[in-house]
Amino acid sequence: MIDTMSELHCIILAAGKGTRMKSDKPKVMAQLAGQPLITHVLNTCIELAPKSITTIIADGMDDVAAAVAPHKTAIQKQQLGTGDAAKAALPALKGAKGHVMVLLGDVPLISSDTLAALHEAATENGLAVLAVHLPDPTGYGRLVTDDNYVTAIVEDRDCTPEQKQITLVNAGCFCIAADKFEKWIGAIKPDNAQKEFYLTDIVKIAADDGVRCEYVEGAEHELRGINSKSQLAEAEGELQNFLRAKAMFDGATLVDPMTVYFSMDTQLGRDVIVEPNVFFGPGVKVADNVTIHAFSHLEGVTIEEGASIGPFARIRPKSHIGRKVTIGNFCEVNRATLKEGAKSKHLSYLGDATIGEKANIGAGTVIANYDGFHKQDTTIGKGVFVGSNSTLVAPVTVGDGAYVGAGSTVTMDVPADALAVARSRNVVRDGWASTYRTKKQAEKAKK
Repeated sequence: MIDTMSELHCIILAAGKGTRMKSDKPKVMAQLAGQPLITHVLNTCIELAPKSITTIIADGMDDVAAAVAPHKTAIQKQQLGTGDAAKAALPALKGAKGHVMVLLGDVPLISSDTLAALHEAATENGLAVLAVHLPDPTGYGRLVTDDNYVTAIVEDRDCTPEQKQITLVNAGCFCIAADKFEKWIGAIKPDNAQKEFYLTDIVKIAADDGVRCEYVEGAEHELRGINSKSQLAEAEGELQNFLRAKAMFDGATLVDPMTVYFSMDTQLGRDVIVEPNVFFGPGVKVADNVTIHAFSHLEGVTIEEGASIGPFARIRPKSHIGRKVTIGNFCEVNRATLKEGAKSKHLSYLGDATIGEKANIGAGTVIANYDGFHKQDTTIGKGVFVGSNSTLVAPVTVGDGAYVGAGSTVTMDVPADALAVARSRNVVRDGWASTYRTKKQAEKAKK
């Protein structure tokens, strides 16, 4: 939260389709560090503590509306430019005071400090635009300035040869006095070859109303828009570098940082060791002194102190790994809770289960949790020993201290301290193999 100088309302323009992204999804739903682009922008807006946030979407963008809920949305009925998109927010701004900030939903790395500076600049005159210096400004609207004020924003295709040399360009974000917003937006005309309403025209409209436009320079890495999959990948790389540096600053050890991938909400405790090629999906919380071994994939899991995960482990959402639990190589955990000291060291699937303290799950154990229609629960008690290559067919309970013999298929509850063995009797027939081979070789010779 920042100490705002006046009431603030945020508008996020997010009605663009994924055409240039070669995607059927809205552009702002492209994923960056485990979150849609729109979520990054929304969270930055929230840091400003605005009075309201309204996202402008197109018809049918229910996924975008869900992503920004419970904040308001407004529909831009036709794609007629940024000015038309901003106009769609007018009903949500009735009676608004202070300032209206217009942001772009495809600029996910913008910081709240930069937006706070834009807001502060707008409090002086009532209008400010965010700008950035680019070594190659091709394709961007140029800011024509006079005495540190913007006199015009000229689209690249309309620039004179002299204006094309300007490297200060429009970054697309404006902060506008709320009492002028409706008037100025309403005065924008589609006087251009595209017959669109350009928000940039507000600079001249405000000047005609006696208000000069200030500008605030932002950092290039913050203000990059996402218009292609390659630009999305560049932004991912930049954000991952930031998240890696933050994790190490906060006390985690990344053995090979460039091979570790985080989500925005990943939480790592002190003295966590992360080996190479580990992926953290959304919703991962890791306590102190945990080791995540190489080639592990985690999402939606809480891992308590002193646990060991992997290598080659997959932990899926709604799982909880207790203190000093060991999840070994090629184990998958899904919607399961393992309590303190439990172990599953090799080649197991543990789904929809509660596994008690110091239980030992043998290699090759499978919890058959799905009957083709519903997931079923399994409870494994404290100190249980499950032998290798066993299948527990849910719903089933194995009581405290019980043993399950290797190779068993358990379909009924096992009492505490009992032994369950459920497998075919072992039969040995002396000389059978030799007789069988002789018979088959004779049959083959006749053919």
